[in-house]
Amino acid sequence: MSLDESLEKVLLRHRELGEMMSAQGAADDPAAFARLSKEYSDLTPVAEKIEVLKKARAEMADLEEMAADAEGDEEMRAMAKEEGAALKGRIPDLEQELQVLLLPKDAADEKNAIIEVRAGTGGEEAALFAANLFRMYQRYAENHGWKFEIMNLSETGIGGFKEAIASISGRGVFARLKFESGTHRVQRVPETESGGRIHTSAATVAVLPEAEEVDVTIEDKDIRVDVYRASGPGGQSVNTTDSAVRITHIPTGIVAQCQDEKSQHKNRAQALKVLRARVYEAERQAAEDERADMRRSQVGSGDRSERIRTYNFPQGRVSDHRINLTLHKIEQIMEGEGLDEVIDALTAEDEAKRLAALS
Repeated sequence: MSLDESLEKVLLRHRELGEMMSAQGAADDPAAFARLSKEYSDLTPVAEKIEVLKKARAEMADLEEMAADAEGDEEMRAMAKEEGAALKGRIPDLEQELQVLLLPKDAADEKNAIIEVRAGTGGEEAALFAANLFRMYQRYAENHGWKFEIMNLSETGIGGFKEAIASISGRGVFARLKFESGTHRVQRVPETESGGRIHTSAATVAVLPEAEEVDVTIEDKDIRVDVYRASGPGGQSVNTTDSAVRITHIPTGIVAQCQDEKSQHKNRAQALKVLRARVYEAERQAAEDERADMRRSQVGSGDRSERIRTYNFPQGRVSDHRINLTLHKIEQIMEGEGLDEVIDALTAEDEAKRLAALS
């Protein structure tokens, strides 16, 4: 199907949805109306961009006709040629923007996300770096007006995190954060290092789309729930009741645990939320692998052993190895403010490769 045929199909569907919403009304079937409304709102920016392109093409045809009119005013012909040249450069950009908008969407893009950060190789320094990354994502979420809810923290006692899990809620959260999955490496002089030598350590990040009950069904017979006494840094008791919860999904062996809340009931709910996201992600990745192994490797597979980014503090730079991007603004990135520049570049690269795969 040509681009123009695809664009006409979008416009037709957009008009149909508008007519269906007008005819049905919200009161008749609220759930159906909500689905129609979402599809309509998703297509509206595409339809608006298509109208901009059609208007530009029509204007281009008028200018070409004016410029070719031998009997017309010479000054008008010159102006038409100049304006036509400028518009000629704009039309391919509009077509490119529309091709990106028409790319198949990841069904999980609009979902909330669960982010998991774990200390990797490097001992205490890795745990401190994991804490830095976790706070970077917390600030990034705050900058975007998203809700950041800590679900589980395993601390080391001097400010480091062995593991930290949070739920991030907002519009298009997973779409923005999904390329963060992988191994993040840090190069810096640790606070505990008296000799001033640069150490290299690492932390892993996993970003999972938050699954709803309709996305994945977890039956009681398929899980094993263990309760135990929560503990803090160094084994220090957090409370004196068996409030911590560990849930194992028996068919897959996937495990989730939570001890952050004092209530066993709340910890169970949080652990189940994490478990559902992990099972959903495993199913989603398996289906995606079957469809296209290449698609997943275009911007990094998300494999936990893959080094995706290096944070070099002495040189003040951050390098994303998947797209050969280096930015000398490590402080802004660690504060969450500069992270958009990296994410925008990763998203653009992903879109470019998906467009190339279609041609």
